[in-house]
Amino acid sequence: MMLPCAEAHAWGFFAHQRINRLAVFCLPPEMMVLYKPQLEYITVHATDPDKRRYAVPAEGARHFIDIDLFDQPPYDHIPRKWADAVAKYSADSLNRNGVLPWHLEKMMALLTKAFREKEQQRILQLSAELGHYIADAHVPLHACSNHNGQFSGQQGIHGLWESRIPELLADQEFDYWAGKAEYIREPRRFIWDIIRVSGMEADTVLRYEKRLSERFPPGRRFAYENRNGVLVRTYADDYTKAYSLSMGDMVERRMKNAIAAVAAAWYTAWVNAGQPSLRELTHTTLGPEELQEVEKLQQQWLEGKLPVREE
Repeated sequence: MMLPCAEAHAWGFFAHQRINRLAVFCLPPEMMVLYKPQLEYITVHATDPDKRRYAVPAEGARHFIDIDLFDQPPYDHIPRKWADAVAKYSADSLNRNGVLPWHLEKMMALLTKAFREKEQQRILQLSAELGHYIADAHVPLHACSNHNGQFSGQQGIHGLWESRIPELLADQEFDYWAGKAEYIREPRRFIWDIIRVSGMEADTVLRYEKRLSERFPPGRRFAYENRNGVLVRTYADDYTKAYSLSMGDMVERRMKNAIAAVAAAWYTAWVNAGQPSLRELTHTTLGPEELQEVEKLQQQWLEGKLPVREE
């Protein structure tokens, strides 16, 4: 079986898991007592929101915002409050074109509540998933209606930027250290600043790949790799490296910024909850029903992820 280049929904599993994992090491000791022993949970469950997209219709809109359909750079005219945005655009329009920034604000409030109530499993689940959405916000193509180059003959650029480049280059060339977690004084502004930068960088992401593709014939742009017995068409190493180099340090910078932002969001939620001790928490293990839900999510994802043969 031969498969085409996969269309990634976000950073790709590798990058999402790496971002969450490294964000843990930016936390203060008072939070590390919980997060470090739970490092594998925070890492593995970083991809749960993407898995849920196959089972929950409302999930998709939480991962992006087609900001160019609402406004022009620097995107100052989009209402920051959800109620104001609904009044201006309607809930249907927002759910069709993405609700990522508003969902991030909601997730931070939920995590703060979980810290306040000292529910370990809720803290861990929300931390892992908040990390996912914050990482998505750092991807320029998650803030652009031409999210996979479908309007410019660049189908597949989504996976090239956010999956292929990190998987090929991150461990060889990227500097991951993002510093200590900082408190976010104005979460709404913080979130929209991330979105604004991503939206403004989307044009560069698309333009530079279009320019590069004109110098590389298809035979040099693509290659085939054997992945678990399946022949997959993907972007060639040389093309991937040339594209990354053409953008400077954009992918590395956005990935490092995502690590810092995830740690900052976790830290801010904990501080806003009153900095509760994380040594003695309730609900420290999953019950039978919760374990069943985790298994169900995995199964639904596997069923929805069935590959499509390339014609």
